Amino acid sequence: MLFLFGQQVFNLWIARLTHEAFNCVTHTLLVEREGERLLHAVIDNEEKGFLESSSQRRTNLIDYGEKKPNFHNSFNYLYNLVQDNPAQIKQLHKIRYIYNQWQRELQEKALSSSASNYSVAKSTLFDSLQNEIEKLIQHEEMLLSDRQIRVERLHDINTVINVFSILVILLGALLNLQLLHRRVKLPLKKLTQVSKLWQAGQMEVQLSHSSKDEIGELAGVLNAMADETRHRQESIEVRNQQLEDMISALSHDLRIPLLATRNTLDCMGRGAFGPVNDTWKEVFEECHEANEDLLKLVELLLDISRYEARSACLMCDRLNWEKILIKVIGQVKATSTRELAFICKISQLLPTVYGDELEIQRVLQNLLDNAVRVSKPKGEIILEITPYGEGQVQISVRDYGSGIAPQVKERLFQRFIQGRGHRGKSGLGLYLCRQIIEAHGGNIGVESSLEEGSTFWFTLPSAINNVDCNYE
Repeated sequence: MLFLFGQQVFNLWIARLTHEAFNCVTHTLLVEREGERLLHAVIDNEEKGFLESSSQRRTNLIDYGEKKPNFHNSFNYLYNLVQDNPAQIKQLHKIRYIYNQWQRELQEKALSSSASNYSVAKSTLFDSLQNEIEKLIQHEEMLLSDRQIRVERLHDINTVINVFSILVILLGALLNLQLLHRRVKLPLKKLTQVSKLWQAGQMEVQLSHSSKDEIGELAGVLNAMADETRHRQESIEVRNQQLEDMISALSHDLRIPLLATRNTLDCMGRGAFGPVNDTWKEVFEECHEANEDLLKLVELLLDISRYEARSACLMCDRLNWEKILIKVIGQVKATSTRELAFICKISQLLPTVYGDELEIQRVLQNLLDNAVRVSKPKGEIILEITPYGEGQVQISVRDYGSGIAPQVKERLFQRFIQGRGHRGKSGLGLYLCRQIIEAHGGNIGVESSLEEGSTFWFTLPSAINNVDCNYE
């Protein structure tokens, strides 16, 4: 910026000098032109003054008197132009003196009859006057040449300065770009890379930028935020692990007494400990149902704990989709009192898929139970199995219920989230489904619109990778 400011000041100074030089050239041209006009006026008077007869002399004297002001006008104008130059003023005084002497002698000889004497006198004074005027013109020509050279030099200097300025500006721009690249682009690129690692959960990675500028300050703030976030995540993970360990331990501890309570209630309901009337039978049945619900919840928690600990052992069977659908629909019809139509669509070009048949059946039954729960009486549920991508299968369960709100749909496969018609449930069914499908290497999701129904789907690859399997 300082260089550009200096360049502009220098350009103004060069422009001022150039303007002065052009003014001097213009002034010199005017002086030279007026000197030539003055010389022409003297030559014209000299030609008019050389007469052959006295009558002609008198006539031409009259004409001469009429031409006389031309010399004085040029002389006065020229005098005004060079009034700042003492040498030229002195020369003009000499020209005026010679011109006046020549005019007086010219008038005297013009009245006499001696033409020869007139001619000699005329020639001597005229030559002197002409030489002085030519000296003035030659001096102006020399000044003009010098001033033209000065203008050319100023132009050359201005050109050199402009070229030099362009080179300096380009060099400054390159240096500035290099500085920006080193101080801005590289730190921002590093920040982007570290941010991606943070997004992937690697909060232990730190930014190594330690400059004293704003980016360095930002790096320090982000490092502090990453440390705080990492500490919070570690604390949350420890608490979650403790909670999972507690749930797992409680589930193990509760399962045995619940099984014993179920056996005892079964025996009591059958009269193994004595006769039981109808009232007590109803009480025993209600206690048995409550015990079964609690036992199912405990077993569900145990299954979730196994999948989260990656200790679940899956059977890798060749899945027979017709057999699976028949079993699932039969179980749902046996436990449901609603009259619904189940429509099955199985594509003929399905790739061979391996997985744990009981676990996949468990996922389908959970999705189908949910669909039955929200469907209207005498409605229909569509089960469809189609190829998906390369070597994958997509299984979908479509219902025409009330649909799912968008804010609930995003969290539907998380723990303890209850969707439509799930009030009073644990909110772990869909979470377990997600664990089972992900253990098989697939994905699970839902597409839903309010008042139009929902489609739950999951995909399975042709083989289970990176999990412990028992092959049959």
